[in-house]
Amino acid sequence: MVNNKTLVEFCNCNIIHEDIVRKVKSNMPQEEKLYDLAELFKVFGDTTRIKILCALFQAEMCVCDIAALLGMTQSAISHQLRVLKSAGLVKYRKEGKIVYYSLDDDHIENIFEQGFNHINHK
Repeated sequence: MVNNKTLVEFCNCNIIHEDIVRKVKSNMPQEEKLYDLAELFKVFGDTTRIKILCALFQAEMCVCDIAALLGMTQSAISHQLRVLKSAGLVKYRKEGKIVYYSLDDDHIENIFEQGFNHINHK
């Protein structure tokens, strides 16, 4: 039987290029920043949250509108919006009894653009 897994090349030597390791180590972000980045990317790991963000690229929307757009319950949308808000990706404003959500800043669109560029590059 043939194994269809992609083979990964690896080094067959035991030489450590200390100058390269030292240079890279000195330029690595702090551990806490790497953790924060990993947590941010986890937020992008849910299709519903991605759909909500895509909708908010187009317009500021309330929970009712987002729920109708995605065919989901308001409760489910509210849950996802809490996750997005805690990650600093969306913000809200109140107008009477209505709460409108929008993107927190332009960085989110840049992240999406880079992601789409990457997947379309294949």
